[in-house]
Amino acid sequence: MVDPSGSPDPIDPAAADALLREPRLIHEVGVGARVARIVEPALIGLGYRLVRVKVSAQGGCTVQIMAEKPDGTMSVKDCEAVSRMISPLLDVEDPVSSAYNLEISSPGIDRPLVRVGDFSRWLTHEAKIEMAVPVDGRKRFRGFLSAVEGEEGAECVRILLPDAPADAEPSALLPIRDIGEARLVLTDAVIAESLRRGKAALRALGQDEDEDEDVEDGQEEAAPPQPRPAPKARPPKPVKKPLDPKIALKKAQKPKFSSAAARRAGKPED
Repeated sequence: MVDPSGSPDPIDPAAADALLREPRLIHEVGVGARVARIVEPALIGLGYRLVRVKVSAQGGCTVQIMAEKPDGTMSVKDCEAVSRMISPLLDVEDPVSSAYNLEISSPGIDRPLVRVGDFSRWLTHEAKIEMAVPVDGRKRFRGFLSAVEGEEGAECVRILLPDAPADAEPSALLPIRDIGEARLVLTDAVIAESLRRGKAALRALGQDEDEDEDVEDGQEEAAPPQPRPAPKARPPKPVKKPLDPKIALKKAQKPKFSSAAARRAGKPED
């Protein structure tokens, strides 16, 4: 499944370049910020937008880089191309002091919102927002994106609050630059819209939706089972013939000697 993040319609090269260079207003801190400063210019040069860098202790240490094309798509081949380009760059710059696993991924349907355009393109959909700077003493908000307001450089997003008391303001105006983290809520509506935009992006590329098997869908293809060699046939064991009773009696009556000296003396074993 395509992971779209934005425009459902084909975009011209000028608009694509503007989307590619649209600045992020929500940034990482610490090690994540160092990684972002290194990889973002390289991603833009390759035709991708950085969405987010996340450093976690998963599997020892994992550096996750979310990226996308200006049209919102990000296939498995795109992830592989970014990984081949980013890995040597991080090896040279060495922003992480310990060993780590590098993970390149698409933003996902419940994607982070990090640019003004992200909020504009997902109006009417539900989002969770955590402020770095509280608004009216509150840091966490969940509601429906209603509008993007304000002048360039001072944009705010208005969010409708279903949990607001009857005698309180039903919406909040949140400065985007003061947001610490924002992401879509995984709902049926956002899934349906994501699928629609993904199909539109594939059509714009001249591809059939059923033919694009390289697009990231969060699943790995299993290798087909290999045929096992047939076991080698073993030769049949020889069948022992029954011993003649006369020979068996002679063997039973034959004296046993405990030593060479006894055999020479003709003394049987006790």
